[in-house]
Amino acid sequence: MILGYSYNNHSDKDLINDFLRKNDREAYGELYKRYGHLVLGLCIKYLKDRDEAADAVMTIFTKLYEDLKRFEITHFKSWLYIYSKNTCLMVLRKKQRLLREEVTSASENSIFFMENGGVDHLNSEQSGDQEHRLLLLEQALMELGPEQKTCIELYYYKHLSYLEIAAQTGFSEKEVKSHLQNGKRNLKIRLEKKDG
Repeated sequence: MILGYSYNNHSDKDLINDFLRKNDREAYGELYKRYGHLVLGLCIKYLKDRDEAADAVMTIFTKLYEDLKRFEITHFKSWLYIYSKNTCLMVLRKKQRLLREEVTSASENSIFFMENGGVDHLNSEQSGDQEHRLLLLEQALMELGPEQKTCIELYYYKHLSYLEIAAQTGFSEKEVKSHLQNGKRNLKIRLEKKDG
């Protein structure tokens, strides 16, 4: 870029073309300047956590750097919206998968129950074993300290974000995260003892 040169009057398409044809990183940077804050807002809406949202924005614009070379884009703003939304949904799916993997096979179904609110959807063959696991989970929850129990119930049963739990309980977001991590670990230990 020439010193003092401005991209203000360039359309998104012009910026993409400059980036693709000349490998103009400053043209790419202008796209980030224009849309980074909008993508952050969208990520906060979906992920409900500012730190996770900021990480997602970095992921989106890092991947976008390569994906702009792969796709022909006519309406960048609407395309970026869908691209960002899909990235957020992938983050949420990964988060759910990781939560399930954090518990042993003995307690894996219990996390599923917490996320889905019960056993109504199970067939009759599954329900006996699943109801037993749910009962073990309820017993293990009652044995947790009040802070951990409250945070786990609000996060898994009520599907509240860290920020919403903090507002409701008076804990800081860091305390909420800590209570959830420790609560999951303690649940896992208790469920393994009960199932063993």
